[in-house]
Amino acid sequence: MRSEGSVALAPLWDVVLPSERLASSACELAAAYESVREARHFTISTLQRWGLCELFDNVALVASELVTNALRHGVGTDTGPHPTAAQTSPPPVVRLSLARWSSRVVCSVRDPSSQGPVPRTPDFVAESGRGLHLVSSCCETWGWHPLTGAGKVVWALFPAPPN
Repeated sequence: MRSEGSVALAPLWDVVLPSERLASSACELAAAYESVREARHFTISTLQRWGLCELFDNVALVASELVTNALRHGVGTDTGPHPTAAQTSPPPVVRLSLARWSSRVVCSVRDPSSQGPVPRTPDFVAESGRGLHLVSSCCETWGWHPLTGAGKVVWALFPAPPN
């Protein structure tokens, strides 16, 4: 597990070459908890389109966890209903992206916070706090990278079955 700035992206580039990318797909999600369900549906439909049905369970779970974390910790606002017309600023947006290379799939979530994710010590009685441990157990590796200006991307890497 990596969690330090630019070093956090190194494992991703070590195993994935940009020139190998076969496909990518992304969606923007509103700052509402209903977006977690949308993220799962987007992930499953994208993997189905790519013929990677065997990755559904792990990638959909990780996408759900990363989007949930982005909504809870990255957006920094109440993730209740959409704002009314009287509010002038649009709600912050979380972006879920999936990219397929010949031998890997990357699930990444961008949010407006520059603060990196920090795995907590598991509390088996608490209702939350185990998400990053789930992410770690379901993927090959994961990390995060701050974006220029503001925000970050949290990513998880999965091996793709041979074509």
